[in-house]
Amino acid sequence: MNKKTILLTVAGLCAAAIALVGQADMVGRIMKSYELAVIAVPDFRASGEAQQHMGVFNATLFQDLQDSGYFRMAPKSMYPLQVPQRPQDWKPPVGTPPRSQGPWLTDWSNPPVGATYLPIGYAGVQNGQMVLFGWFYNVGQQDLANAQVFNKLYIGTLNEEGARKLAHEFAADILSKLGVQTLAGSKIIFTSTRGGGKEIWAMDHDGANQKQITRLGSTTSFAAVSPDATRLAFTTFARGNPSVMVYSLETMRQLPFYNQRASLNATPAFTPDGKQIIFSSTAAGGAAQLYMCNVDGSGLKRVTYSNAIDIEPKFNPKNARELVFVSGRGGPPQIYKMNVDGTDVVRLTSGEGDAVNPAWHPDGQFIAFSWTRGFAPGNYNLFIMDVATKEITQLTHGAGRNENPSWAPDGRHLVFSSNRSGSTQIWTMLADGKQTRQLTTQGRNENPVWSK
Repeated sequence: MNKKTILLTVAGLCAAAIALVGQADMVGRIMKSYELAVIAVPDFRASGEAQQHMGVFNATLFQDLQDSGYFRMAPKSMYPLQVPQRPQDWKPPVGTPPRSQGPWLTDWSNPPVGATYLPIGYAGVQNGQMVLFGWFYNVGQQDLANAQVFNKLYIGTLNEEGARKLAHEFAADILSKLGVQTLAGSKIIFTSTRGGGKEIWAMDHDGANQKQITRLGSTTSFAAVSPDATRLAFTTFARGNPSVMVYSLETMRQLPFYNQRASLNATPAFTPDGKQIIFSSTAAGGAAQLYMCNVDGSGLKRVTYSNAIDIEPKFNPKNARELVFVSGRGGPPQIYKMNVDGTDVVRLTSGEGDAVNPAWHPDGQFIAFSWTRGFAPGNYNLFIMDVATKEITQLTHGAGRNENPSWAPDGRHLVFSSNRSGSTQIWTMLADGKQTRQLTTQGRNENPVWSK
């Protein structure tokens, strides 16, 4: 190997190393990385009829805490045999050397468990309702007074839904006490074929309570939710040509929206204040362009004037003057950024492959998107980009076709569609690509959007 070849090889390795460091830094900024705290989550028990629902409660509590991405879960096989259910169960050691009298903090903080945090409690039935008595401890403390972080009484219906509610609320309080934003109460809106045709459905952040929203008997997809989560806009073929329809998420009824006479009105998105909608339309003839209007369809204004298809507009949630969109103006579809008045158009992706499905991070600094760069056409993977620097990180690798990413309200999770399990389903993962979880199984499910 000659000197020139060696220098080129070293330069290539250095460039690759710098790129990897940059990617790790970007993911770290998104995830706000730090050392994960270890938490032990023993199974809770209950008295009377409540016991039959504790399997759901225990699974939900464990899953919520694990999925938060803030904890490392202590293996249950390492737990002590004596598990406290209430503060009275704690028994400090006595004597020298210390002799155990029963459950104590160090049973959980010392090896092999090595936990910092521990929730305990029990459930029962009062006045026909399920009640949970919950305590949360920092078992690294030396005494009970300092170890107890909080205790609370929770009340729910005496069924699986009530048990799930109690677990979500307890987990949310645990995360809140540690300064972590909970996803409990947030919704994922998506498209499903399970009832025939394509309709809009909704589910909880963990895949529970999957319910159909639209019943239009047609192809209905590409949902968008207003920032205050009161309105739903989507594309439907129910009237023949693709058109935009708006629903109230409070009443689940259709709201007025005037569609321009066009062969296509599609891919709507709300402005950050929720007062206007931007969408793609062929209202002027020719290729679909971007238009803005009020939430009822009035006050139409054209935004783009290109000779290629412009589609999938998304406003920066922190800057109402800035948006990203997909355009074929340079050849294959790529992601562009521009001002709301159509000026300062900048291509963000490199021009390689097909880049589609942009989604803004809640902080307005990053986008997630689908891209075929470096792969055969059709094999989409998920990427994230720092919009200011155009630095990118690839999140999925060789696990089927991955599309339509959408950020969770906490900015640390993504929901997306993937056929990695055989059929196209809805999945979630952390923004570093870890902790993937399948949420749907029935029919074909796609185009998810995460709403608060």
